[in-house]
Amino acid sequence: MGLTRKEIYKKIEEENVKFIRLQFTDMLGTIKNVEIPLSQLDKALDNEMMFDGSSIEGFVRIEESDMYLVPDPETFVVFPWTSEKGKVARFICDIYNPDMTPFEGDPRYILKKNLQKMEELGFSAFNIGTEPEFFLFKLDERGEPSMELNDKGGYFDLAPTDLGENCRRDIVLELEEMGFEIEASHHEVAPGQHEIDFKYSDAVKHCDDIQTFKLVVKTIARKHGLHATFMPKPLFGVNGSGMHANMSLFKGKQNAFYDTEGELELSDVAYQFTAGIIKHATNFTAVTNPTVNSYKRLVPGYEAPCYVAWSGQNRSPLVRVPTSRGLSTRIEVRSVDPAANPYLAMAVLLASGLDGIENALDAPKPVDRNIYVMNKAEREKNGVQDLPATLYDALELLKKDDILVKALGEHCFEHFIEAKEIEWDMFRTQVHPWEREQYISVY
Repeated sequence: MGLTRKEIYKKIEEENVKFIRLQFTDMLGTIKNVEIPLSQLDKALDNEMMFDGSSIEGFVRIEESDMYLVPDPETFVVFPWTSEKGKVARFICDIYNPDMTPFEGDPRYILKKNLQKMEELGFSAFNIGTEPEFFLFKLDERGEPSMELNDKGGYFDLAPTDLGENCRRDIVLELEEMGFEIEASHHEVAPGQHEIDFKYSDAVKHCDDIQTFKLVVKTIARKHGLHATFMPKPLFGVNGSGMHANMSLFKGKQNAFYDTEGELELSDVAYQFTAGIIKHATNFTAVTNPTVNSYKRLVPGYEAPCYVAWSGQNRSPLVRVPTSRGLSTRIEVRSVDPAANPYLAMAVLLASGLDGIENALDAPKPVDRNIYVMNKAEREKNGVQDLPATLYDALELLKKDDILVKALGEHCFEHFIEAKEIEWDMFRTQVHPWEREQYISVY
């Protein structure tokens, strides 16, 4: 349970908090906030704080713009890096309509709605652990991001090659002070690329944590004269950034994916959930990989999955089953990238898995070979589909999947498709430097 109002005020006094941020996430996954002075906190905690929803991407039209911000007491946290003259604290909020019904386009509500379906099927929790990767670039003299990396490190490298180490350490310290349980922090494969892993938790809390994590990483990087980006593929020729999603369903205190008698010690539920993920994989990609740039990462040769298959031992398929068993039994979807709106991404992954369980789908045979060395004919023979190659292809597939359209809800689905088709058209009609390099002299 969250803090009581009395406990919140006590913490505010102890920490010298002067301002409160009421945070929420728009449809595209961007954190938005309304900052209020302490004098307005009672009004906010009484759920009387309104804002203009028409100015937020994917929310509502101007004639229906008034909406309520309803703070979740469990998300109260003080930002440790803020000024000694007066710190800033925040609540993550749910969005409500003027009649105090949940707003259908609120990503946090969309995830909660899918969790309700999970509970109806007899499960008590959807636990998630993600691994969001990011790049650190130097800021230029104007404080704008440059394309210059701050190190030449590689996977698990140490200083002096890993010059991002101090920044990464400060990020970890700030996160721990805010109550995060950090499991590991290390340099990733590409120069300038980093990963910080924090403990798994139930779906809503974990998505809240991802959004908080992104905010902390960007804030602390800037203090080090660096720009942190969660863009999936900022550089050609090196690995992109993923956000592998480890998932498990629980019934009470029992992991529903674990069965000592099952093949690979996996339960029927785990196989059915995996079957649902495989069935919907090409269709949920528009949500889990939502930018034009996402598809520059999903190409062979850079560790990102681009083929729909699963395995208990192979790292090239989309779905991997890590070796841990017991309470840690889980499946890992490796295609998700950190540009995804976490609430929507987890909602479509859950809806896909639940479809597999509800319809007792059979998981295809695992593919334990390196898929990257198979040709197209071999992949087809093994029933391995390709993920969509562009955002346009992904959107067309999403439109045809009734389960996922329902999971997102009509409001979010329509606004998401509209925004992403505009993004694709802007990219498609732009003339890119590569084209000029290739063609301007030749033709």
